Amino acid sequence: MLYEVRRREKKDGKQEDNSQLYWRIESLYKSLDNLFGTQGLILRASKLDALDLMSSLKIEDRLLALKKILYEDPTISMVEGQDIAEFLDTMEDKMAEIFARRAVEEELQHRVQEKMNEKYDEYLRDIQIQVLKEQNTSSENAQTLKKYGRLEKMEQTTLNRTALEVLRPSSLGEIIGQEKAIKALISKLNTPYPQHIILYGPPGVGKTTCARLALEMVKKHKENLFSPKAPFIEVDGSTLRWDPRESTNPLLGSVHDPIYQGAKKELADEGIPEPKLGLVSEAHGGILFIDEIGEMDPLLQNKLLKVLEDKRVFYESSYYDPHDERIPRYIKKIFEEGVPADFVLIGATTRGREEISPAFRSRCAEIFFEPLTVQQIINIVQMSARKLDIAIEPGVDTLIGNYTTDGRSANKLLVDAYALALNESRGKAIITVTCDHVYEAVHYARITPPVFTRASDDTEVGKIFGIGAYGFQGALIELEAIAFDAAKPGEGSIRFNDTAGSMARDSVFNAASVLRKETGENIKNYDLHINVVGGGRVDGPSAGAAIYLAIWSAIKGFPIRQDVAVTGELSIQGKVKPVGALHEKILGARQAGIRKMLIPADNQKDLPRATDDIEIIPIRLIHEAFPHIVGDGNIAISLQ
Repeated sequence: MLYEVRRREKKDGKQEDNSQLYWRIESLYKSLDNLFGTQGLILRASKLDALDLMSSLKIEDRLLALKKILYEDPTISMVEGQDIAEFLDTMEDKMAEIFARRAVEEELQHRVQEKMNEKYDEYLRDIQIQVLKEQNTSSENAQTLKKYGRLEKMEQTTLNRTALEVLRPSSLGEIIGQEKAIKALISKLNTPYPQHIILYGPPGVGKTTCARLALEMVKKHKENLFSPKAPFIEVDGSTLRWDPRESTNPLLGSVHDPIYQGAKKELADEGIPEPKLGLVSEAHGGILFIDEIGEMDPLLQNKLLKVLEDKRVFYESSYYDPHDERIPRYIKKIFEEGVPADFVLIGATTRGREEISPAFRSRCAEIFFEPLTVQQIINIVQMSARKLDIAIEPGVDTLIGNYTTDGRSANKLLVDAYALALNESRGKAIITVTCDHVYEAVHYARITPPVFTRASDDTEVGKIFGIGAYGFQGALIELEAIAFDAAKPGEGSIRFNDTAGSMARDSVFNAASVLRKETGENIKNYDLHINVVGGGRVDGPSAGAAIYLAIWSAIKGFPIRQDVAVTGELSIQGKVKPVGALHEKILGARQAGIRKMLIPADNQKDLPRATDDIEIIPIRLIHEAFPHIVGDGNIAISLQ
């Protein structure tokens, strides 16, 4: 090629300056020397079979060596007929590319080095921690070991379980008086379509224990939907509050601020929010039991309803950026898809159903736990005495039943009496609880009997028992009336408790109208005093029939049996209209020793199944009550 260049020069007669090509080649080699260093360039040329070519006097050899070094290929060769100037242009471009890449790499390395210098202390600390972990070293010292020993010593000291834990039912068969509620609860869980449930009832009758044991019972059935490891998550609704800042929410979960709320260190450093799952997610696949659900914050109740509908709980955070590639996949999944929360909700409450959110009630089956009768409490006391391995004097169980209305209170009173007996019976093989121990425990705890008014075998003129309901309990309303001839006929007066309530006062005037219609007696011919013994408020018209019968007895002089109770609203036509809370009223009548109870005929369909221990008489008209309330049993009573 060089021969061809020289011949072309002579042929054309042109004096081209070969020195320009020479210096361009020398410039490229000088750049290589600057790039790799003299020693580096020699080593690179030796590896690429270009060392001899570099020292050759032929331009073609030196160009070939240049090409091998720049492209790092020992097998490369020159292209025949290639123009030298164009070749040098290509090599210079390649050299510029190498220098540019080297500059970028140096700049990047410089920035990396700066970052390393900035993070040097942190990196060094992390490396030290890692090395310490690998060496299995410990940060224990004499002080930490002393504290550890103290904890171990504390673990060895125990006061044993409380007596109430020992007496707590361990099977559904030990829950007394709630057979219907237990059957309903099991049937609603052991189905392909288990329902959310609200349990109503007074405290201490077994709602929480029943819910705990019901899941274990259902798991034994082959066709149930709950797995053997299905969780039972329990929480007290009165402790759950809605945080408007949404910084914490143990029920539904929350998103922790990466800076201030304790996200993991690696997430906090990157500014990534961390979701903290709540109890609804822990209960996934099982039961979430909320005791005292009626005490929950209404806003939190609405949030929980949303979870019940979606069967998932969703989280939001202003710190979350869906396009941030540093966010772990599990956090992205939580923010974008939510967390499963498919569980059965069981809520227990001591409130009435009218106090529970209608939205909750519409989504839940409702089960009512019955207040306990005296006989059922007697059975509980006898069973608890066997568990405590103690003897009880005859009459102790009945005495405790007269002072308590639920199983928990009965067990507490028994345990208090047992403690007194134990301290008096040191050294004796058998501990016996007597009635004196119970009375002493009642005195110390200032316990009053729940039922002050009780039925008797007596008869009295102008006195009758109505019956009311409060909460889940029923109680007798003791009504008495006395009538005197008015000083001036037609100018008599009526005196009635001011605290009894407007509806009860209206019932007095209804009774006066019915009395005049049925008997011809004008109530204004009498000075009439009607009294609710105890001064209690009679809320509602259900005492109307009893008020009429008390007035009738006072005016006519007929004695009334004191083992009969009456409930029903009295219309001015003399009809006995239906009332509510019949279950609670019948229970209250039983506890007070009532033998016969008169109810509106329209309430017959509301009667509980088991009423063998009390006679229930339905009546439509008020005069149908006379044969059942008069003391001598004479049914031929003149209405005139």
